[in-house]
This record gives sequence, structure tokens and C-alpha cells, in this order.
Amino acid sequence: MRIDLLTIFPHYFDVLDLSLLGKAQDAGLLDIHTHDLRQWTTDRHRTVDDAPYGGGAGMVMRPDVWGRGIDQVLSVDLADFHSDSARRVLAIPTPSGTPLDQRRVEKLAEVDQIILACGRYEGIDQRVADFYREQEVEVLEYSIGDYILNGGEAAALVLIESVSRLLEGVLGNPESLDEESYGPDGLIEYPVYTRPRSWRGIDVPDVLTSGNHADIDRWRRDRSLVRTAHRRPDLIDRLDAQCLSTRDKEVLAGAGTIITPRRRDVMIRLAREGEAEALSELAANTFPLACPDYVSQDDIAAFIEESLSPSEFERMLASPSVYRILVAQLRGASSELIGYTLTILSGPDGMPTQMVRPGKLELGAAYLSKCYVREFWQGSGVAGAMIERAVADVEAQGRNSQIALGTSIANKRAQTFYKRHGFSVAGRRTFMVGEKANIDDVFVRNITPRSRHE
Repeated sequence: MRIDLLTIFPHYFDVLDLSLLGKAQDAGLLDIHTHDLRQWTTDRHRTVDDAPYGGGAGMVMRPDVWGRGIDQVLSVDLADFHSDSARRVLAIPTPSGTPLDQRRVEKLAEVDQIILACGRYEGIDQRVADFYREQEVEVLEYSIGDYILNGGEAAALVLIESVSRLLEGVLGNPESLDEESYGPDGLIEYPVYTRPRSWRGIDVPDVLTSGNHADIDRWRRDRSLVRTAHRRPDLIDRLDAQCLSTRDKEVLAGAGTIITPRRRDVMIRLAREGEAEALSELAANTFPLACPDYVSQDDIAAFIEESLSPSEFERMLASPSVYRILVAQLRGASSELIGYTLTILSGPDGMPTQMVRPGKLELGAAYLSKCYVREFWQGSGVAGAMIERAVADVEAQGRNSQIALGTSIANKRAQTFYKRHGFSVAGRRTFMVGEKANIDDVFVRNITPRSRHE
């Protein structure tokens, strides 16, 4: 690739002789030429600018000077290409240009010659870009961000480095391109770490030293998703939901972003006193969704009245040290509660004795009594995000080393869900819904309780 730089400060680009770009030039991978724009002036003062028509502050760079310079650079014979097939781009940095992103950089990496016109003052006379477009030259007026620089040189360096590193042979390890921010998956890159393993009380995440490459890949994917959701939500909006796995959606929901079935922001938090009515409505709406077909409406209604009433939730909300209720709430104009979990850490409503399996599941386990999401939001990742947040919440309380739950043997979808989140079958139990006895599979997940001061 040949790159021509037209500027009134040619020494600005001496940095291109350093590091990888310098080596790429030495190896013949890049052919960079810097031109002093003033060589195409015709007056003794070597003037490149003049006052703007219509008045206003600052000076505008003259089109006649630019035209002579660009014409000469466009006439250069590209020895490695037939003149009728070489692809040339005139790139003009300007704060009013099209944002330069990785997709555009990738397209630029395919051209044969890039001519960079580095303006100063108030910019280059608009007729320069317009004229060369009319001459069927490919013109790119681009911006590197929503801020103003003194000139186009810094933006030109950004384009050169971002494009050049994509050329074959420029990077020592081409595989590094696959894992970078703004790559094919459209995400920001994950955090990176190196030696020492512990620095100023901060340790490298254990997964990165585990040697389990599948776990490392998954951790990096998760961190990329979370970073992108927090720092560049605009990139999340461009993601194709069909290309996201169930785990991806759960990670995004945990980071506060729902992609499907509708793009919404969500927060997962502890329920508050005063939300008993809303919780009761949510519970009454979602409990029937998990009931087997053989459970009658009368039995479902009886269970809701007895166990999911506003007064029951008021009682539990008054004792947050025992009853841990998390809710998923939409942000924005509609602040609807769309899901909840209820975990009981101890006490008479806690771990049922009939679920205990010595050696597998102990009486001191936390009891995950409820995990429900409204039907419309099922498949959004909210349920998975909530279950992981509930587990983390129990760990943070530091009182339990296991979490147990029961789900109907007929609910294969729920069983698959819990297994995917690290729960294993420990046995079975009988669970009453109204007058109807149901057989549940009992699941358990071991956890590591943390000190409240960690």
C-alpha cells in the first residue's frame, strides 16, 4: 500500500519511522511519502490560506494549492498495479466527517493508495472534496471523534496506524487481530493481565491461571460483553440477537441490558419495603407458568392465596436478613418488575427437612424458593442473570455453603436451566400446590461463603 501525506508540517510524521510502521516500510509492506503542501504555492510568501467568503473567524485553506498537490500525487504510477485497476482514496480529516470506525478501517485496508489531505485553520475549501468526487475519485471525509484538533495530522496518524496494522505481515502475530476491540463480534476487548500475579493487593483472576482454555475463553467473552454494555451501549444496539448465545444474553442482562425480545435497560436489586403489592402481582402472574398441566386452577389459586399474598411478602420484606428477595426492574418510563427470586437463608421457612440428603445436601443450605420471570421476558437472559445474582448474594451473606431448590420432574426446561447454572440433582421431594401433591427434583449447588468484610 502507498500512503501520501499532504501537510504544512511534514516533520509531524517522523514518528511513522518508528516501531512496527517503520519496520513495515523497511520490509516494503508500506510505502509512505510525506509532502510539504507549500511546495505547490506560487507566491513568495508560500501562502496556503485566505479569508473565508461570507466572513467569520479564522482562515480557510485554498483549493488551488490543494488541487495542484493532489493532482500530482494522483498521477503517481503505482508500479505494482495496472493504472486502470488501482484503487485510490482521498481521505480528508475533518470534525464534520463520517466517524472512522473499525469497519471503515477494514475497507480502507483493501485499497492501493491513500492520500491524506491534512487541513489546518478552519479547514480545506469544500470545493476540493466536491471536485474530486465529480472526477470519480473515492473521497472520504472522516472524523476520529466529537472534539476539535488544531489540524488533521493527528487524525491522519490514527488512520494510518489503524489501517496499516491490518495489512498482511505488519503485525508479528496476526491472530491478535481476532481478539481485539471492534473485531468481527463488535465488542470491546476483555481486560488483560500479566506478571506479577499479585500487585498492590489486587490478584489476577484465578480463571486466567487455571489452564482451562474453554473457561478462559468464556471468561473473556463475558468480560467483553459487560465492558461493551457499560462503556459502549451503542455497540450493543448493533449486535445481531440471533448471534448471541443464551449465556451471552444472561451476561448482558446481568450488566443491565436486555437485547431480546425487545431492547431495554434493566436493573437487578434487592426488593424494598413497600413493594409487597407489586411482588404479589408478579408472583401471581408467573407462578402458574411453571405448573404442570395436571395441577388445577383451583389448586394454583389456593397456593397463591396462601403463599404469595401481599401480606406474605410484607412479612418477608420486613426480615431481609432471612428472606433475600431480588427483583429485575425495567429502567425508563415503564419501571415494571419483570422477575424475582426468593432465597431463604434460615428459619422455619428455610431449607425443608425432606430435601436433606446427608453427604449431598445439608440442612444448613440456603433455600432458593422462587425464580420467576414474566412470560414476555422469558428467553431474555433475565432469569439466568437473576439466579447468578442470587447465588452471589448468598455467598456475600457468608452463612451458607450450599443453595438448594426444587422443580417439577415434568419441567424439563427448568431442569436444563438449573443444570446449566451449576446445580446438580440430589434427590426428590413431594411439594404441595393446594391439594395436589407434586414430585420435584431437588437440586443443589455448592458455594463458597465470603466474609462480610471481604
